[in-house]
Amino acid sequence: QVQLVESGGGLVQAGGSLRLSCAASGRTFSTYAMGWFRQAPGKEREFVSAIRWSGSSTYYADSVKGRFTISRDNAKNTVYLQMNSLKPEDTAVYTCAASRSPYGLASLSIGEFRYWGQGTQVTVSS
Repeated sequence: QVQLVESGGGLVQAGGSLRLSCAASGRTFSTYAMGWFRQAPGKEREFVSAIRWSGSSTYYADSVKGRFTISRDNAKNTVYLQMNSLKPEDTAVYTCAASRSPYGLASLSIGEFRYWGQGTQVTVSS
């Protein structure tokens, strides 16, 4: 069982930066791939970024590539999402998630992730 708590959201002007954190409970955090998803009002939840359990591979949606960076600190049971050059279209609730199985990440789909946090609001003003 993995429990996830996000923090770091807020209101920022376009072009600004935020760093989201996702703190995980459970001794097996380091064995799970982690992902960030977002959901804007009236839209479906979408994939943003993911990182394998070891941190050896990272993945990004085309819309955030080059602006967002995912990282993890397994010693602190925390995954981060550094968001730079924010745009109004980045406004959404951002949620972190842990993969369904340890050591694996078969896809970047929502169904691949079993454990979800409550989300943190990110609002980018123009």
